[in-house]
Amino acid sequence: MAEPSSIKVVEVCKVAPNPSSPDEQSLPLTFFDILWLRFPPIQRVFFFEVPSFNTSLFFDSVLPKLKTSLSVTLQHFVPLAGNLTWPQDSPPIINYVKGNAVSLTIAESNADFYHLVSSNSFSVEAKEYHPLIPHLAVSHDQAEVLALQITAFPTGGFSIGSAVHHAVLDGKTSTMFIKSWAHICKHGGGGQGPSSPLLPSYDRMAIKDPAGLHAIFSKDWLRYGGSNNRTLMSLEFTGAESLIRGSFEITRAKIESLRQSVMSMMAKEKQQAGHSVQLHLSTFSLTCAYTWVCLVKAEEIKTKKVLLIFNVDCRSRLDPPLPATYFGNCITPHGVIAETDDLMGEDGLFVALTAVSAAIKRLDTDGVLNGMETWIPTMFDAQTSTDRIFSVAGSPRFELYDAADFGWGRPRTIEFVSIDRTGAISLSDSKNGGGGVEIGLALKKHSMEAFASLFAEGLEQL
Repeated sequence: MAEPSSIKVVEVCKVAPNPSSPDEQSLPLTFFDILWLRFPPIQRVFFFEVPSFNTSLFFDSVLPKLKTSLSVTLQHFVPLAGNLTWPQDSPPIINYVKGNAVSLTIAESNADFYHLVSSNSFSVEAKEYHPLIPHLAVSHDQAEVLALQITAFPTGGFSIGSAVHHAVLDGKTSTMFIKSWAHICKHGGGGQGPSSPLLPSYDRMAIKDPAGLHAIFSKDWLRYGGSNNRTLMSLEFTGAESLIRGSFEITRAKIESLRQSVMSMMAKEKQQAGHSVQLHLSTFSLTCAYTWVCLVKAEEIKTKKVLLIFNVDCRSRLDPPLPATYFGNCITPHGVIAETDDLMGEDGLFVALTAVSAAIKRLDTDGVLNGMETWIPTMFDAQTSTDRIFSVAGSPRFELYDAADFGWGRPRTIEFVSIDRTGAISLSDSKNGGGGVEIGLALKKHSMEAFASLFAEGLEQL
């Protein structure tokens, strides 16, 4: 492991939206937002390599450009500069008034930049990324929506760390903001024009709630942890100690090989059973199923059953559908369960993919909101369940590596820091491009080494 490093805070400042922004804006939370009210913040860090890094040039030239473009971007995303509040006499709401601003920490680290971006070497401890993430101020009745930190590394570049309150936005909206900020920083202007990223849609009236999910979720949160427990504080997902980070790639060619392998299994099943099995063979399904099986084997799971939870973007699945640029949360979690012994068997991938495919098929037949009224108590029960639970965060469809080019090239790497608290599997597009998928994990060292071996051997055998 690396030698202990230190970080020096150079400045803590506030960046307000451009003066031409609205004087105020309020957004009520929808039931999609309330669902995530007390989940831990989404934390990511983007690393940018700058050969022959010059600290003075960075502080004199690069940093002012990042600050100015952030202010311009916030005029289109003013809720991010506001606060999430929970008044005594009304539901939680996002409020922005003129004078609100995003907290931006500027820091300098003596850590080895190239060590931190080498998470496929399994030598980076999860806690080494924590100093690169800003503190998001949260109390029982008020929370910052967004906090940012820019850290300079004289050894090779800089990073941008972000922490976002999950009740305000999901990964798609967060990526839309990053893409807009990066575009304005790289190209200048006010973020409007034919080549500019799309701007957010704030139409809350487009979301219908005939089942009263907003009221159901609100009551569930008030009951959790006491009677009338009105708080915006996030749940404590402590995670295991001494975790290391790992980054793995499935290339487009390997994804196709996985698909062909499963199709062979389907043909064999048809021959033996006399009927065909229809499986969902998307990149997402194949990646989730393959990673799930490798993890179950690497951790030598002893529980009888294993659960996998993934989120579904509902924007295009609602009636009427929402625009892709809708600002806020618009995702629902869905669970997949399988017998541990079956996942560990010779046909583990087929078993996993069958379970994932069945869950995706139910989305088309039952709808994305079916059964959602029981999701929060189900989550509480799952925390005390004897079954092992895995979850998925992010999506390769966000194309984060292309989105986050601020003018100094694509990020060298992107880390989902919050997964070491939640235990989630992070998915993104590959840093190497080419249509591959990047998988991020935070595991104990022996489990990480076992996973790496199983992951590589399985792909090689294809």
